[in-house]
Amino acid sequence: MKSKAVATPKRTKEILETYGFSFKKSLGQNFLIDVNILRNIIEHAGIDEEAAAIEIGPGIGALTEQLAQHADRVVAFEIDQRLVPILDETLQDYSNVTIINEDILQADVENVIAEHFKEGQPIRVVANLPYYITTPILMKLLMDRLPVDSITVMIQKEVAERMAAKPNSKSYGSLSIAVQYYTEAAVVMNVPKTVFMPQPNVDSSVLHLEMRKQPPVEVDDEEFFFNLVQATFGQRRKTLMNNLARHFKGSLEKEEIRAKLEAAEIDPKRRGESLSMQEFATLAHHFYQKLH
Repeated sequence: MKSKAVATPKRTKEILETYGFSFKKSLGQNFLIDVNILRNIIEHAGIDEEAAAIEIGPGIGALTEQLAQHADRVVAFEIDQRLVPILDETLQDYSNVTIINEDILQADVENVIAEHFKEGQPIRVVANLPYYITTPILMKLLMDRLPVDSITVMIQKEVAERMAAKPNSKSYGSLSIAVQYYTEAAVVMNVPKTVFMPQPNVDSSVLHLEMRKQPPVEVDDEEFFFNLVQATFGQRRKTLMNNLARHFKGSLEKEEIRAKLEAAEIDPKRRGESLSMQEFATLAHHFYQKLH
């Protein structure tokens, strides 16, 4: 008989006590202690027996165990060496799980995928991410253009809202554009603090990112495009004209900037948060042509 699920307060406490494990604040460790929430996450992630799953930061294996029960294969990256023997024990019933003791930011994920997963099988990233490093991890997964189909992550509620935000909302910014350039983003559930041990200080949400086959807009140069987007949100309360004048100081005169905005049919008095991704692409195109 399989032992009781890892994701219960009692079992989590027992495991931590057995191993004398203490939480490292620097690693943002908050373990999930609610099986229903984990099953919900797996459902939103679209995990089935065909799928291969990549997990980041498995902790003591609460989510890993549920993934192992539903997916074909699971590979989990855990940076904290102290957790490896714990995971060996909590996941001993599952032959379809591989734990890699490595920092996901340093790992050759493409190589791991080639080594552990079948060719052509759907690959889904599912994780309860440490809050302090959510954005760098997600941007690495997106910008490396890994062969994954979707990413479903539990992250800080406010960050999830920013990543899925639409124009003209206070959460919308350069992060929204960066994430939505690569994916279709949606917040699929909110999660109370009470289902974590220890309890975090902030609320959490589950963000689902479905990878796009290609970006929704065409740009001349991605780096130039993202830099321009960032510049327009430099000071949120300022107009496009002001933010761009600051960004292009020394390389373009104000009049040239105004002319480019007008050529793109964008009012210089607007603010970055009011522009759609298509408008940003048009704007970037006009400036790129001028500077290259």
